[in-house]
Amino acid sequence: MIRKQVEHEVSTVQDCQNGISVDLFLHLSLIPAVLIVGVLSFLQRRAQKLAIDHRLPFLGGRFGIVVPLDTIGSLSNRWSYGFAFGAVSSSVLLLFSERYIPFTVPPWARAIVYLVGALEVGLVYFPFFACLSTPFRTAGAMLGILYSLSWIIITVWDTFTCPGGKILGKHQKIIVQWPCILSLIFLLGRFIYILIKAVRIHLQLEQEDPEELNEQHQIQHVKRLLRKTPTHSKPLSWFQRRVYESDPYFKFPNRIIGTAIISLIGIYTMTLADYSLSNVAFDQVEKWKNTLQQMITTCNQTEALGVMIPQLEEFIVVARKSWLATTIFASLNSVAYTFHVLVCYRKHMKRLWKGQRGFLPEKFHNPNSAVSVASIARYSGWQIAFTLWGYLIIHFVQFQFALLLVYGLVLPIQHGKALSMLTSLGIIVLTICLVISLVILQIVLVQIFFLQDKMSPTDKQKPLALNNRKAFHCFNYFFFFYNVVMGISSCIMRLLFSLVVGTWLVSRIDRTIMQRGYETLDTGYSTWIGMIFADHYHNNPVAVCFCQLLVSSKMERHMMSAYSTFSNMPPDPPVNSQAKRRWMLFYTLLRNPHLILRRKHHLSSSSCPQSDMVVRACVMVSQTQSCQEAPQSLPEITVTPAEDC
Repeated sequence: MIRKQVEHEVSTVQDCQNGISVDLFLHLSLIPAVLIVGVLSFLQRRAQKLAIDHRLPFLGGRFGIVVPLDTIGSLSNRWSYGFAFGAVSSSVLLLFSERYIPFTVPPWARAIVYLVGALEVGLVYFPFFACLSTPFRTAGAMLGILYSLSWIIITVWDTFTCPGGKILGKHQKIIVQWPCILSLIFLLGRFIYILIKAVRIHLQLEQEDPEELNEQHQIQHVKRLLRKTPTHSKPLSWFQRRVYESDPYFKFPNRIIGTAIISLIGIYTMTLADYSLSNVAFDQVEKWKNTLQQMITTCNQTEALGVMIPQLEEFIVVARKSWLATTIFASLNSVAYTFHVLVCYRKHMKRLWKGQRGFLPEKFHNPNSAVSVASIARYSGWQIAFTLWGYLIIHFVQFQFALLLVYGLVLPIQHGKALSMLTSLGIIVLTICLVISLVILQIVLVQIFFLQDKMSPTDKQKPLALNNRKAFHCFNYFFFFYNVVMGISSCIMRLLFSLVVGTWLVSRIDRTIMQRGYETLDTGYSTWIGMIFADHYHNNPVAVCFCQLLVSSKMERHMMSAYSTFSNMPPDPPVNSQAKRRWMLFYTLLRNPHLILRRKHHLSSSSCPQSDMVVRACVMVSQTQSCQEAPQSLPEITVTPAEDC
């Protein structure tokens, strides 16, 4: 009944005729999308020639693969890709609607329809991503401007000519579609900026950015690692310690930003749909209540049915207000989770960069390579799905708690039954306090009577050594029977806590909701672990900067590149000159270990000294000659710090 009511209201909204159908335009956009992808593919040359190039030599290796976006290593145009995902969000949510296909299909074919629809939506919005990522900036920008402008015109015209709706009022489409319109306008501005920059580079008014493996923030991160840690640092504020501490040398990849943006837009849309459908549902329940009341009045039913009507009215009012309140809290909770996932991503990545894997279950310390790479493809879709489904589940759980709170605390006070309510509540609280106090009593008795004294007055706690063993055995025997009874309540509380916490964290893909040892059954958490490991191996700043040094090093500046590690960076202030000299010294001694024994404070020694540094030098030298002969007959040494080992 409710579904028919919603479909009737939706069909009433569609009675507005403006000559344009956005759903039909989505299908028709396949033609220009394919043409744009074809043009960009024609401009792209393949790195390796195929058999078709020998048969058709005039192609010259054209029609290469067009990459929409680099989800692993690229950090450029991150917000542009994010807003491109924002433009896709409305069509992604439309896939869940049966109105996506203009004709009816049998139930068994819906899975195929969803697959075809997903491929169609991906191809329709492919030009937005391809025009941002193509190396042919002028052509990509011009095609992107035309394509985004057409989408803006159609969407704005449909939104402002037929803005009304029966569910959210006369501004329904504006309320729902403004994130998509804002994303399209941002993309249009980005394409215009790319076109202007490409023209300036063509006119030699601006230099093109060099293509390097590393980014500016990665270089700064590595330089910060090489600097000496200051002894006195500025204390962190409360917000930095408890909420978020910004790091200018860390950037989220475009995949994470796009996922966060589309998750936020999805939460916004789900909240509007939840609010509107709940109003329709409660209005329908009120109609049923009025109909039932009329039947009771006309048929002169018993007094028991007459008492049920006020209770039903009270329940409808309580449920409507509780659902509205929990809608706000559930949406805020989902938004907070979306941002918290970003914080956890940065925290986990930094721990992996430091080589710390203790925060992960032992089974995930060395994940499968194929699983990690596949997790890159799965993460965004799964994170969005977890966020939207988590919103619905958390909302329902919060609604149940709200009803319990109202019927257990608020309504008894309003009906003048506060004393009986407080009596029942006091009994429950007293029982819980007694159980907790008896648990604490066992710990206190063991602490006082059954543990040996501290071995040192400075120890924080007593050693794990029994005292008064006979008394402890009696204590253990008599409390055995009570702990059996108390274990039942503890088992129930354990189940309730596990249910509540697991339900509350169902949208947190970065945290497992399974017990220890069963983490592999949590496919969402496995996807998260595989994704962060893939990012760790591909985007570790130290590894990326090292690879950039290997790629950019030349033979004529071989000597200079070893000491000026980051030649494209401005010089550091004089305060870091000592750190630079120590780095150069360490690098030279690492590549030429024999020089350790040639240092000034080691020349006076004729035998191997006992210091750790020289012992390490002896170990390194031992492969070529013995440690005792090293000071007298060292081989000829050429100091080549940048030479390969």
